[in-house]
Amino acid sequence: MGGADLKSVSSHAGVEVAALCDIDSNILKKAGATFPNARTFQDYREMISEMGDTIDACVVSTPDHTHAPAAMTAMKHGKPVYCQKPLTHEVFEARQLRLVAEKKGLVTQMGIQASAGLPYRRATQMIQSGVIGKVSRVLAWSYKNWGYDGPAFTSSDDVPENLDWSLWIGTASMRPYKKGVYHQGSWRKQIDFGTGTLGDMGVHIFDTPYRALALTYPTWVETTCRKPTGVGHPEKNIVEYEFPGTQYTTDTMRWTWYDGADAPPSTDGLGVPDGLKLPGQGSLFVGEQGTMLLPHSSEPQLFPEGKFKDAKRPDLEPRNHYHQWVDACLGKGETSSHFGYAGRLTEALLLGVVANRFPGQKLMWDAENLSVTNLKEANALLKRTPREGFQVVGL
Repeated sequence: MGGADLKSVSSHAGVEVAALCDIDSNILKKAGATFPNARTFQDYREMISEMGDTIDACVVSTPDHTHAPAAMTAMKHGKPVYCQKPLTHEVFEARQLRLVAEKKGLVTQMGIQASAGLPYRRATQMIQSGVIGKVSRVLAWSYKNWGYDGPAFTSSDDVPENLDWSLWIGTASMRPYKKGVYHQGSWRKQIDFGTGTLGDMGVHIFDTPYRALALTYPTWVETTCRKPTGVGHPEKNIVEYEFPGTQYTTDTMRWTWYDGADAPPSTDGLGVPDGLKLPGQGSLFVGEQGTMLLPHSSEPQLFPEGKFKDAKRPDLEPRNHYHQWVDACLGKGETSSHFGYAGRLTEALLLGVVANRFPGQKLMWDAENLSVTNLKEANALLKRTPREGFQVVGL
């Protein structure tokens, strides 16, 4: 995603790439060849400090565990930030990035490119127009498996010369390097670095229902999965949330997420045609007057089909998610996935990742005090204790 984000942001005519940073010198060299006038660094802290006022904004496209430290460092220096999804690795980090961005009035955007697509924006407007009535349930799913049910890694490999291993580990606890497991490997599957399928694809697929229904924080979350191993995220999950009602929902709203082999879910009794094959990734809105199926990045479908055959579909203009952020940095318009929104979305989603560590136990959430009220052990997983030398003020 670093290369993809770099290409997309730099395609804006108003952007000059002034500095590049990567802990892998091979990747840095390749990027530097495309932007020969950019200074290069391996440590983002040095880059932000040394570049100072010569840079106007920063893009963070790193593994999940480095999102918050890098983004917060940039914001503390007054820089607008574009940060890949999920916004953070920890629940506490999501709250803090939101609060700092709002306090400083910085232009921010989380990297959920699909949110700018016509199908998702169209679905949002249709739900908010009341086409299927107030929504009582949401089902969301992804067939992907960013989990690992295996044992701990006991062997190690020599650290490649092109890799600064300590900088890659960052705030996490140090461990031996293992080829194919961490850097350019399967870091998304490891609890210390990634957030599993829920944190990866979940952000994209959670976004439209969360946005369309104007949701805030869940009142509780509960997961069905295997027992925690302390190493990897589960290879399959069913995560249930209850959200307080909004103007677009019933008094309370139940949300269920499925991933890995548990996806897609059964649709029995949910208002879709018998025998309908669900896409590998998507969401389903169950309303008082009908059902909307929203395949990932594809047009919404309404059921019963006969009832909604004449339903109006909004005619929207295309939107460039990356250029929207650049334009906002230049004082032209606003971003649609700023940290004020993305922080709340990420916080809610990551509570499901925390619940994976306590399968079968309902975690009651006190959003105002950022606390699980009925299971104190869960609160220890809301905030990481950073490794010495990698502490960031505010995190």
